[in-house]
Amino acid sequence: MHQHAPPRPDHSAPARREALRRIIAGGGIGRQRDLVRLLGRAGYRATQSSVSRDLRELGVAKQGDHYVLPAAAAPAPLDFAAVAAFVRGIEPAGPCLTVIRTGIGSAQSVAIVLDRAAWPECVGTLSGDDTIFVATRDRSAQRRLLTRLRQHFRV
Repeated sequence: MHQHAPPRPDHSAPARREALRRIIAGGGIGRQRDLVRLLGRAGYRATQSSVSRDLRELGVAKQGDHYVLPAAAAPAPLDFAAVAAFVRGIEPAGPCLTVIRTGIGSAQSVAIVLDRAAWPECVGTLSGDDTIFVATRDRSAQRRLLTRLRQHFRV
C-alpha cells in the first residue's frame, strides 16, 4: 500500500505574511524579535530582515510601543485632527525640505495624512519614527506648505 506524505505547511512569503498579519492582529507585539519567535512557533522560518520586509509589504505601522495593521494604523483620509496632537514642531531645512517632529512612533501616521492630502506643494514625504521630511519643489512651495501645516497642526 502506498502512503501519501502529510501535507506540508505552506512556507511561501504570502503564507508567512498572512501568519504575521494574524499575530499582529492579536495585538501587543512591539519588537521584530518577538515576531520572529512567534512565527517560528507557528512553523514559519523567519529572520529579522525577512520580518522587516514583510512588515513593509503589509503596510504595518508602529503605534506607540506595538505594531498595528494598516486599517488600525491609518487615520481616516485627511483627518488632520486625529494626528494633530502627535505633531511637536515644524521647521524648514533649506529651501526645499521641511522637517516635522512628532511624538515617538507617530511620524508614519502623520505622513499618511499628508500623503493623502495630495497637496501640490509636496513632492514627497519620508517618515521615520518621530521625524518626517517633506520635499517641496522650491522655496515658494515650501512657504505655502508651512502655512498649511501651521494651520492644521497649530505649532
